[in-house]
Amino acid sequence: RMPASLPEADGRHRASAAFSLSFLSLVFSITAFSSSYWCEGTRKVAKPFCTGENKGDLCIRFNSPDANDSQAVQYIWETGDDKFVERKFHAGIWYSCEEMINEEGEKCRSFISLTPASDRGVLWLSIVAELLYIILLLTGNILMSVEMCYYSSVIDGLKINAFSAVVTVLAGLLGMVAHMMYTTVFQMTVNLGPEDWRPHTWDYGWSYCLAWASFACCMAAAVTTINKYTKTILEFKHKRKKLERSLKIKYKFPDY
Repeated sequence: RMPASLPEADGRHRASAAFSLSFLSLVFSITAFSSSYWCEGTRKVAKPFCTGENKGDLCIRFNSPDANDSQAVQYIWETGDDKFVERKFHAGIWYSCEEMINEEGEKCRSFISLTPASDRGVLWLSIVAELLYIILLLTGNILMSVEMCYYSSVIDGLKINAFSAVVTVLAGLLGMVAHMMYTTVFQMTVNLGPEDWRPHTWDYGWSYCLAWASFACCMAAAVTTINKYTKTILEFKHKRKKLERSLKIKYKFPDY
């Protein structure tokens, strides 16, 4: 009896592993999609003039009492890189935020409004693909949980297993396309976006890494699900051949 129950236990372990990977992928994708840390970096911004109580290195000081003195202004703008300050920024699919000078907090703008008009269509396609990716991941999770809790027959379980495998593979492909499209749009926005937004230095942030980790978990879940389906089919074929062989032996050598 123990050897007969081993395949079933192994199948449940595989189903649990596939569900765990798919659920992890869903959590990662929702977190990444709703955050604004796909890309992080700095912008070089001209320092404002020190006025009132503003002091320190984040504004330009000058000796002239008249803030509109043209000679003072001309002198300030000819004094090298010291007139610039670096401001940190981070951007995601929905919005881009950057820290404010001499004030606490951040100033955020819609990333869609920053994207060049020629690339907004690609960005919207990326957003739609990301939403479909999340919906398909959710569908795959539901199917896997139904398969784990539904024990009416092995055939029904195989059908659900096949559907969840197809849905998870489609989700992975959509996720890959969505992430690549966003990467292309961001790079185009860096080169052709508004002058008052273009970053001086930038790199991909934790949300971008989380999005690709979600894709990796999704594909691992798909491979585990397909592997479980294939192994179950092979076990069925093996049992069928074994049964046919035993019936042939019984037919040739009947018991009297």
